[in-house]
Amino acid sequence: MAGTEAVVIAGTLTDAEADAHARGAQAVADQLRGVVLGQDAAIREALAALLARGHVLLEGVPGTAKTLLVRALSLALGLEFRRIQFTPDLMPADITGVNLFGTGGFSFRPGPIFGDLVLGDEINRAPAKTQAALLEAMQERRVTVDGTSHVLTPAFTVFATQNPIEFEGTYPLPEAELDRFLIKVVLSYPEVRVEEGILARVLGGFEADDPTSYGVSTVLDAAGLAALRDAVRRVRVEPSLVSYITAIVRETRNTPSLTLGASPRASVALLKLAQAGALLDGRAYVTPDDVKGLAPSVLRHRVSVAPELELEGVSADAALRSVLEKIEAPR
Repeated sequence: MAGTEAVVIAGTLTDAEADAHARGAQAVADQLRGVVLGQDAAIREALAALLARGHVLLEGVPGTAKTLLVRALSLALGLEFRRIQFTPDLMPADITGVNLFGTGGFSFRPGPIFGDLVLGDEINRAPAKTQAALLEAMQERRVTVDGTSHVLTPAFTVFATQNPIEFEGTYPLPEAELDRFLIKVVLSYPEVRVEEGILARVLGGFEADDPTSYGVSTVLDAAGLAALRDAVRRVRVEPSLVSYITAIVRETRNTPSLTLGASPRASVALLKLAQAGALLDGRAYVTPDDVKGLAPSVLRHRVSVAPELELEGVSADAALRSVLEKIEAPR
């Protein structure tokens, strides 16, 4: 009971503060929607995860704007963007950095992990040892090289991509690493009018490899992001919603269609993401719809569908819909 009370007491955000912070966050979303066309749901989820201080797993076939989304987000926030192309021969030191010997002795040369928004492209192509180096950075927000720890930036967030249709030369992400991603965002093919709009933008001078052609303005900075994150922590969560979140996650462990349910870390992730979603809507309190709407993104990569059902085409999202239907939402 004490834990539930602590969650509720922490929510001291006023409606006026929530509205002001929401305008700042929506200004960022507006910049992204002008570049990443037809992916409004992915933009909202990725932004909510960033506000909740969580890492994001982006899944989609090539060409669905996964990289573009992260690059545009870094521009809108004035943050440093780094990209790591994962390959089977990538070593941990290629990510974290190395100590080099020079005239003054050893000095540390930081790797590409020392950025604000770090894109790990095709993360499932890296071997387990390299993935483990990334795992420490994600969990501890620091890296250790030759026994010395180096702290990452306060805004540090990993956006990792994976291709759902290519399996040759890949290393499946272990459950422990998947669990470190706050959400899994799925990007699909755009509708026909959106795709025509993409072509129109190209004719107008847009080039995906040229950020200056995006037309994205910096509308927030690192301090503004920190203020939004502080506001998210103060969004009010009623005890009935804490129970609702707990019931949803626990039900994934009792559902016959799932051979692996979500861990308690999933409960924490859903709580934080629901708070961020509420703030994006300009509210100082979480509603059942916040929880229900964001639950699939939090849980889809943390559960495993029974093999026989998977062969029949049952997806994690379909199994989770049945879970959500079983749990009665509080009034």
